[in-house]
Amino acid sequence: MDKIWLIIKREYLIRIRKKSFIVMTLLGPLLMLLVMFLPIYLTNQTQTERTIAISEQDFDLFSKLENTDYINFVVIPNSIFSDLKIKFDNELYYALLEKKEDEIILSSSKQVSLSVSNEIKSQIEKKVEQEKLIKLGIDISLLENAKTNVIISNQIISKDGTGQKSKTELSMAIGFISGLLIYIFIFMYGTMVMRSIIEEKTNRIVEVIISSVKPFKLMMGKIIGVSLIGLTQFILWICLTSLLFFVSQAYFVNITEVESTQEIEMQSMILEGLMYLNNINLVEILLAFLFYFLGGYLMYGSLFAAVGSAVDAEADSQQFILPVTVPLILSFILIQPIMENPDSSLAFWMSIFPLTSPIIMMVRIPFGVSDWELLVSILVLVGSFILSTKIAAKIYRTGILMYGKKINYKELWKWLRYKG
Repeated sequence: MDKIWLIIKREYLIRIRKKSFIVMTLLGPLLMLLVMFLPIYLTNQTQTERTIAISEQDFDLFSKLENTDYINFVVIPNSIFSDLKIKFDNELYYALLEKKEDEIILSSSKQVSLSVSNEIKSQIEKKVEQEKLIKLGIDISLLENAKTNVIISNQIISKDGTGQKSKTELSMAIGFISGLLIYIFIFMYGTMVMRSIIEEKTNRIVEVIISSVKPFKLMMGKIIGVSLIGLTQFILWICLTSLLFFVSQAYFVNITEVESTQEIEMQSMILEGLMYLNNINLVEILLAFLFYFLGGYLMYGSLFAAVGSAVDAEADSQQFILPVTVPLILSFILIQPIMENPDSSLAFWMSIFPLTSPIIMMVRIPFGVSDWELLVSILVLVGSFILSTKIAAKIYRTGILMYGKKINYKELWKWLRYKG
């Protein structure tokens, strides 16, 4: 046990002192904040005022088009409009709007923005619809007054009969982010274990280490050491991201002079989400995340370690990595369908199957999972980790000192059958 601890300590200290670890730990929260705020900021900065020219002859049709924050409609004489169609001046006008027979045409010297086209289409449809209603003798004001906004609040009834309000969008966000983080961390740190083993094997350093440490202890020391690195980085990311989020949010609101509709809606969603967080068992979600993060990584880490010991170069590992990572990739692809129907048979079995459960179960937990399903998933994952570790140890013990031989699946099967 002392030797495993020494290997864990060595792996941890070596990697935590690397510049790449420090840089990524500091840059990670900044990148997350950029993903949150940069699209809104760029949307406001890149929006330019666009003038749409309308001919006098089409004034009746387009007279009730309303200007928006970024679109202005200007009526110009027919003669000028005709000249613009021959020689378009995009410095004065963004596009020309006219009606030809039964077709509405939006002309420009370049591709018209989809948002502009949709805004004009929406306004014209509304205007034509109102005119048809007036011809039928229908009072538009009565229709406007009859419009009703219905708000449906989701409520989850607990076993004791009490109800708690829930937000489906919030559950989906928590499930997706949890699954995404586990997917990224397993891939990131699993490949880190594999590359470390290949590097030591290529440099023949492992021959010196293996003389005083059993292969199984060396493999477990590497896997656990790298997992602690991942856990450390994850905790630091949470702390730094939370701090930067609250600081930058206040700054971002102050520097943004004009709030777009999308920004107002996003801020409203964030505030509403914070209200519903009180009705979600965050402690349960956090504990489950830590377990599936560590359990999934340890299981996949042992398989990555086995692959690293079986090859001499990273390029040779692709034939073995693909079968290992296919369930992980499939889990990530199916996150959206699982969130749409978290109680389906597919969701259930994928949350039990150990190679997919770390991601799929974390996607399901925010929607509510029965205790027995969670317990079965945990036991199966623990048992699979023990089994995968034994399999990986057999491959690691034989492959770590083997050089210059191209390994295939038939050879790996022989290694697994070796006794001792």
